[in-house]
Formats: sequence, structure tokens, C-alpha cells
Amino acid sequence: MEKPLYHRILLKLSGEALAGEKGFGLDPDTLVRIAGQIKEVVAMGVQVAVVVGGGNFWRGRTGTHMDRTTADYMGMMATVINSLALQDALENVEVVTRVQTAIEMRQIAEPYIRRRAVRHLEKNRVVIFAAGTGNPYFSTDTTAALRAAEIEADVILLAKKVDAVYDKDPNENDDASRLLDISYIDVLNRGLKVMDSTATSLCMDNQIPIKVFGLDDPENIKKVVLGKAIGTYIHS
Repeated sequence: MEKPLYHRILLKLSGEALAGEKGFGLDPDTLVRIAGQIKEVVAMGVQVAVVVGGGNFWRGRTGTHMDRTTADYMGMMATVINSLALQDALENVEVVTRVQTAIEMRQIAEPYIRRRAVRHLEKNRVVIFAAGTGNPYFSTDTTAALRAAEIEADVILLAKKVDAVYDKDPNENDDASRLLDISYIDVLNRGLKVMDSTATSLCMDNQIPIKVFGLDDPENIKKVVLGKAIGTYIHS
């Protein structure tokens, strides 16, 4: 068996990634494929934490005529829906999983407690962090950076619908250039839409590398963990 490059990872999944080709809601086949890949990574001895976005249901900025705080809390609820769906998919393939929420909802998940999360990871349980940071005005990107720092993850694996970081939007510009290796400060200075600036700064301050890759092939999760040369590497 190939040796993984990392011991503890934080996998950031966009909500859109869980929607598959539909673009909205949850795609069961996509959930099954992602769960299968996470199972393989766990079997290699890697400790896996996950943060899931909620964009397949709702984004805070979608509510243009709505109070921002209310809209953001609605987005947090969307991440809980996705987290429970992913937990179910993982448990269907016999991967022990815990969901921890930043907003307390004891009937369906544990409250977020850092030491408990780390203990779950040490027991090779997958931990899914839901409901963002529990505060409005913060994205799930920032949640990923914050939780990665708290649990001392080796890397953030940023799974997106785009296969790497580009110097401009590849969906709108045919001449967009793919960037294979870039520093945090370059991401910030060039305004590249990888993560929001708060998340990128938090990763920079805590020296947490970021690997950006596409989820069009769910096997990319395993490939990145094994150190294969795909996507974009962001570091100091």
C-alpha cells in the first residue's frame, strides 16, 4: 500500500460538489463516491475531519433583501443538512462518523468541543464540522481554516468544481493560466478567489498549507493524500 503524505487532514467540500451535475440539493451517487474515497483514506491510517459548505441549498449573500445575519444563519443550517447527509453516506460504508455543530442542536449532533473532536480523530472516526463558526459574517472557508488550526491538521484539502487555481476565472476567460504553486501572500495580493481573504490570512498566520483540486473525479481525494501532483499547492 502506498504511504500517505499526511497524518491528519481537513477536507473542505463545497456544497455544490455534493449536488453533482444537478447543481442544487444532494446527489446520492456523488455522496456514495465521496464516502467511498474517504473510507479508503481512513483505511490508510489518515485522520479525517471535514467541513462542508451549504451553497447547494443556500448562501448568505443570496438573501440580497434580507438581514445579513439572518441570511448567514440560514446558510449555517444548510451546512448541517449536508453534514448529516455525508454522515449517513459514510456510515452506510461502515465508517464511524461524528457530526459536531457550532450551533447547539443536541438531538442530531454533538456540540463542537475541540478536545472531543481531537479524541474522535485519534480513534479514527471521521469528524464533520457543521454550522460554520456559529457566527454570521464568516464563511465555511474561514471555518475550515479555523478548525484546521484548532485540531492541528497537516493540510487543508480544498475540493472544488474547478481543478486548480487560475489567474482569472477559467469559466469566463479562455486564456486563463493554471497556477501549480503559489504563496498565501500572492493569493491575497492578486485577489484570487480561492478562499476568502480571512481564511487565507488565517492559514498564512498558522502555516497551514492548502491543496486546491477538482472533485470531478472523487478519486482525487485519495490522490492528493498520497501526494500526487494534481491541483494547486498554496503555502508560505
